[in-house]
Amino acid sequence: MKTIIQFKNQYATHFYALNIEWLQTFFYVEPYDEDVLSHPEKHIINKGGHIFFAKAYEDIVGTVALMPTGNKGAFELTKMAVSPDQRGQKIGQKLMQHCIDFAKQNDIPKLIIYSNRKLENAIYIYKKYGFNEIPVEANCPYKRCDIKMELVFNNL
Repeated sequence: MKTIIQFKNQYATHFYALNIEWLQTFFYVEPYDEDVLSHPEKHIINKGGHIFFAKAYEDIVGTVALMPTGNKGAFELTKMAVSPDQRGQKIGQKLMQHCIDFAKQNDIPKLIIYSNRKLENAIYIYKKYGFNEIPVEANCPYKRCDIKMELVFNNL
């Protein structure tokens, strides 16, 4: 049974560990990642953001964050990671759907994602959920980013 729960301080270590493992597997940990992952309350929660966790029984098996961008109410869908032994079970898609539903319920006008084209499966899923590619700004916070996508909610 997998459920999605909200951030609690006791889960901060899971947020860090899941994301560090994912970054080290696919890329490398940038200083910005290290700072955000080490201080999720400072960078996400205290700024009005949200962190969610996928829980299977008593184990935390995935995570994702909605981080305010400071740009007209938009949030960055970021720091999504799934435990290596749980990948391929659509946990990432469940977390994605939860974020989209949450955004709609809370009148968030737009979600953005920074990613990398080498993550073909992830890009496919983002498009499947309605995200469209937009230009990456020159001062993008991630060196590894070569694609930016957005999902605009028209019902607002």
